[in-house]
This record gives sequence, C-alpha cells and structure tokens, in this order.
Amino acid sequence: MRWRDTFRSGFEAILGHGLRSLLTILGIMIGIAAVILTVGLGQGAQSTVNSAISALGSNLLVVTPGSTTGSGGVRGGFGSASTLTLADANALGSKRVAPNVIAVAPQAETVEVLTAGSSNWTTSVVGSTASWAEVRDRQLQEGGFFTRQQVSGADDVAVLGSTTASELFGAKSPIDQTVTVNGVVLTVIGELTSAGSSGSTNLDDMAIVPITTTQQQLFTGTFATSVSTIYCEANSSSGLSGAYQEIDDELLAAHHIAQPSEADFTITSQTTIASTANSVNRTLTDLLAGIAGISLLVGGIGVMNIMLVSVTERVREIGLRKALGAPPTDIRRQFLVEASSLGLLGGIGGVLAGLLGTVILPHLQSNPVTISPLATAVAIVVAIAIGLVFGVYPATRAARLSPIDALRSE
Repeated sequence: MRWRDTFRSGFEAILGHGLRSLLTILGIMIGIAAVILTVGLGQGAQSTVNSAISALGSNLLVVTPGSTTGSGGVRGGFGSASTLTLADANALGSKRVAPNVIAVAPQAETVEVLTAGSSNWTTSVVGSTASWAEVRDRQLQEGGFFTRQQVSGADDVAVLGSTTASELFGAKSPIDQTVTVNGVVLTVIGELTSAGSSGSTNLDDMAIVPITTTQQQLFTGTFATSVSTIYCEANSSSGLSGAYQEIDDELLAAHHIAQPSEADFTITSQTTIASTANSVNRTLTDLLAGIAGISLLVGGIGVMNIMLVSVTERVREIGLRKALGAPPTDIRRQFLVEASSLGLLGGIGGVLAGLLGTVILPHLQSNPVTISPLATAVAIVVAIAIGLVFGVYPATRAARLSPIDALRSE
C-alpha cells in the first residue's frame, strides 16, 4: 500500500468517527496547551525577575539589616532590625576602607502623604544621598538630581518618580512646583524616567529627598536614625567578591561583632538574588509542567483506547485486506498513521490554544507569558510521539490478527 493511500485511509477513519476523534484530540490538545502555558509562565516570571534585578543597578551589592526578636521571643524577618546607620554608609564610601566600592547610596524609606495644591498622593518617601541615581542606574526625564551640597545643607528639595509626578500634577511639569510632606514644603527639582515595576513594587511611584532632610524634618523614631538599605556599587563584575569582603569586614568591625555568623546585617548581590529567584521559579515551573504532563499521559491513554476500539470495530476489514495479500506491515502502518494523526491534530490545536493563552493571560495576571519557537516545535513532536507510542500496541494487535479468524468474526 502506498503512503498516500495509507494517509487517506487513516484520515477517513478519523473523519468517520468525528465526535470520538474530536474528544481524543481534545485530551491531547489540553495537555499540550497546559505544558506550553506553564513553561511560558515560568520563563516570563524569570524574565521579570531578571529585569527587576537589572533595574537595581549594575555590579550592585545590597546591604540590609538583620532581624529583630520581640519580647515574646518572636523573630522578625531579615530587614526588620534597625542596625544600619548613615555612619555605616559613610564608612563604606571611604576608598581606604573599601577600595573596590566606587559609590554608596544609603536609603531610608517610609510611606507618607504628599500634597500639591488640591491634590494628594500616598507614596514611598526615600531619603538618600546624591549618589542614589548613579548607584541605582536611574535617569532623569527632566530637571536634575540633588547635589552633595544640598544633602549636607539638608535642603528642602525632592525628585519625583513619573507616576508620583503624574498623580500630583497631571500632564503639567512638576519642576519648580512644591509638595508638602508632614508640614514640610519641598521644591521639586527633577522627575525620573520610567523604570516600570519590580514584582508588586512600582519603581516609578516614589519621592527621593536628601537623607539629611528626612532625618531632621520628615521622619521620626527609628526611621530618622537608621537606614533600611545600603546600596554599594562595585568597580566591576570581577570586583564584586572583593567589595563584598570589604563591606563585610568593615560592618563587622563597626558593629563590634567578633563572629561573622552573628552579623546583624545581610549582604546580597544581584547574582545571588537572581539565582535564588530563578531557582524558585524553575522549581515551580517543573512542578506545574509535571502536573500538566499527567494530562498528556491521560490523552495518550485516550488515543490507545480509541485505537483499540477501532481495531475491534474493523476486524472484518483487517481480515479481508490480509486475505487479499496485505502484509502485516501495511496494517500496522495504517493504524500508526491514524494514531499519529490524532496526536498531530491535538498538538496543533494545543499550540494554537497556548498561543491564544499568551494573549489572554497577561490581562488576567501581572506576569508575562513567554513562548519560544523551540518549545512550540517540541510540543508538536511530543504530540505526534504520544500518538505513535500509544498506537503501537493497537496497531501490532491489528497486524497479528489471523485472516480466517477476522473474517469469521461478527
């Protein structure tokens, strides 16, 4: 039997039982779509994490406080203590102390209400130094950033994120406008370019103020005496390790800590953050992909079931063809083509459903969905392979039927 006749016979058998074939194809289609979307969500999440980490700045080391322990023995998470100060940041900025560190930006942060005329907006007020924009790799859309002189003089100035500026001033330029925070009138001298979001944090929704101004006028309590984060920029990627050690040694000495295991601070690098986040994403992606793969297995069992039913229904046809001289290889090939066609149609349907999902899902949740051409091609190959693998037994069973017994069957 020629291949053309084999394919025609296979498709005729599929079309002859349209509803049954459609349900079988649907099982494979759901499995393929689930795997594609699961992997796509995982890759999209990794891309989001990497973009957010890149937005922190280049060659960055992030120093955060340690944890607190309450009166009842309840321990807070890392960053809940108030162990870092502006003096720590100034010490790390010394070339003698940390020669591999080229810039340091301490950051104290709290949420406040900003008022501009009749408008108000609740946002993060960040106290920092003149090096903040450089260390965080942020650019200015208009205006300028505050200078070292303005920091040392505790000037009443502020730089707004694009979202904050839009909420307070609309389409009007915020430059030289004033905002009021806790009764203190600040003059807006700059607006940052948009940097998007980092997870659930909007990087464009903030107001940056000289840290001396926040300590002396805006913040109270521990917010006025400590910093929540110290960003340190290393001189190069190769200098990260040296900068890490220099920062660790200086803070241990400044905080009078003899054992590094008892440190009241934590130092993380972009590489560490990215590696940890992506490891979690990969684990979750593998778990979900494995669950989605089970539906593929169910779809494959459906193919085998349908093919066994098809063999049973066509026993007399198989016996007649064998009696007319059809070799077992032709019989086997016919049923394998039918099974692989079901897999192919299910694979194509699954890919189309997956592509449709990439358009719909981003509107329902914040993470993007990334679909790679390689994953799409592999999905189709897997679908065909499922049809072949689960069609082997029914095809072999059909090929082994005795012509006499097949013709005698009712």
